Amino acid sequence: MTDQTITSFSREHRVFRPSAEFKAQANLGSETTYKRLYSESVNSPEKFWGREAKARLVWRRAFTKVLQWKLPHAKWFQGGQLNAAENCIDRHLLTARANKAAIIFEGEPGDIRTITYRQLHQQVCQFANALTALGLGKGDRAAIYMPMVPEAAVAMLACARLGVIHTVIFGGFSSEAIKERVNDCQARVVITADGGWRRGKIVELKANVDRALQSGAPTVERVIVLKRTGQEVPMEAGRDRWWHEVVAGQPIEHRAKAFDSEHPLFILYTSGSTGKPKGVLHTTGGYLLGTAMTCHYVFDLKDEDVYFCTADVGWITGHSYVVYGPLACGATVMMYEGAPNHPEPDRFWQIIDRHAVTVFYTAPTAIRSFMRSGDDYVKRHSLKSLRLLGSVGEPINPEAWMWYHTMIGKKKCPIVDTWWQTETGAIMVTPLPGITPTKPGSCGRPFFGVVPKVLDEEGKEVPRGGGGKLFLAQPWPSMLRTLWGDDERFKQAYWSELPGYYFAGDGARFDADGYLWVVGRIDDVLNVSGHRIGTAEVESALVSHPSVAEAAVVGRPDELKGQALVCFVTVKNSVTESAELKDQLRAHVAREIGALARPDEVRFAAGLPKTRSGKIMRRILKELAAGGIVKGDTTTLEDFSVVAALQSEE
Repeated sequence: MTDQTITSFSREHRVFRPSAEFKAQANLGSETTYKRLYSESVNSPEKFWGREAKARLVWRRAFTKVLQWKLPHAKWFQGGQLNAAENCIDRHLLTARANKAAIIFEGEPGDIRTITYRQLHQQVCQFANALTALGLGKGDRAAIYMPMVPEAAVAMLACARLGVIHTVIFGGFSSEAIKERVNDCQARVVITADGGWRRGKIVELKANVDRALQSGAPTVERVIVLKRTGQEVPMEAGRDRWWHEVVAGQPIEHRAKAFDSEHPLFILYTSGSTGKPKGVLHTTGGYLLGTAMTCHYVFDLKDEDVYFCTADVGWITGHSYVVYGPLACGATVMMYEGAPNHPEPDRFWQIIDRHAVTVFYTAPTAIRSFMRSGDDYVKRHSLKSLRLLGSVGEPINPEAWMWYHTMIGKKKCPIVDTWWQTETGAIMVTPLPGITPTKPGSCGRPFFGVVPKVLDEEGKEVPRGGGGKLFLAQPWPSMLRTLWGDDERFKQAYWSELPGYYFAGDGARFDADGYLWVVGRIDDVLNVSGHRIGTAEVESALVSHPSVAEAAVVGRPDELKGQALVCFVTVKNSVTESAELKDQLRAHVAREIGALARPDEVRFAAGLPKTRSGKIMRRILKELAAGGIVKGDTTTLEDFSVVAALQSEE
């Protein structure tokens, strides 16, 4: 990106400061302390991280070297040994947390379970013993393809206890995606369920696993099946075992094994729209430190909090901020199985009031969906227990931020708008809720040890206010170590853009106050008549119009301009679609950003094609915008009728 990049994000001048009450109780409430710690973390990183690792994690054997850095490969806390599950569970059993709720679970049909840390420990130990009885041990791989139920976390922690490397596969993925991942990591076991609940229907998880294995997965020896929905599923003799049968009679005690700090903890595959998925590899010590520290400082977690991250464990957010980070901090984690709008669009607000949730972390896509449903669904609920809100997954447009602040936070809850990636493992840029004045749409300032740079094509720093590519200049503990089985791809994908820098793949800018504004993936920056326009910024401008609930912008080839802007717009329920409204929206974008960003085409859409996790499938919109037919795997779509409706309007 160059100085010609057009932006509206950094024109945001509204600033919201934490209240004196929040500041007084915050885990970090001093700007002076932040500046001192941040300076130490980037200027004396080994001193800083060494101290934090000793203070925050339980080590079986002390590390002797904080960092070995041979670009692009990092080794953190060498010589140290620990166990991730012990840090998430066992350490709490000798404290008052032993009988505290570790997980509060609500299933979509309405079933509720509360699992204490002692009970969680017993379940994890039993499952670890069951895996041991099946012959699994250090370095083996296990694939986990489950609904959002506590047993998914139990499976992850049991693997960690044994040194078994887990790869969690999102429950919305197809049998082909399962087969790709299982075969790439050569998993010996698949842990799944008969099904899960989603919008009142059963998601056929076991059937998808069966199809994946039938089409060729030679390394899989066992399939363990949790009985969740109770419907009949075929069980292959000699291969398939019920969860309740494999744990029956297993001891509820298990001595967690100690592993090197750099022992692989998990592989998490990035799906990508094309090409072979990338198996991002995270190891134990550095990853655990990064997630625990960010939970403590960013979410300001206290013993009395009920913390609700709405992400599925199939994504990195679920790994870091449903399982490993909050449990390492001894938090009470809320888990919900189903869709946020079932049976009505206020399910999350019901959960918050029913379970007195205090910290709520969700995605901008979900927030915009709630906005579209209207304020009445929110007004049915008090939400008085909330004290902190978070946003994750993509840049949040200022209008959605303001609705979140006003309607959900009642203008009293700080919002931590977090930027990070599967590859970074933990939050990298974020407000700290006790000290950072927040600006709607900006992810704020770097977390400890993080050195973001906005650079031009030649590797020079872009002046504040100018757009460029986002890089990271120093190693950090929770960073990915490589791509599973493909180190060359790791080097090429993340370290080849500019020598010595990790390339985040995002476009960004710093404003005059040093706040970072991430404007979306570089791939989503379009070249229109020689000017680079971020699609996220056009989407933000569209959603700022009072008639618009949601928007997605893509480019289509154009002989004159190079690329033309095509906008898919979903209007609010009370608004009537019309040609006049299309003209108004085109003019509105031109006013907000500039004439060069005026959309070439606006198409109304009753809904946008999304995955179950809420991500818009832009590949489909690009194909539709170019007048083509939809190709490729669409099995991850939440609602297939959305694409059919868009195609019928062609």
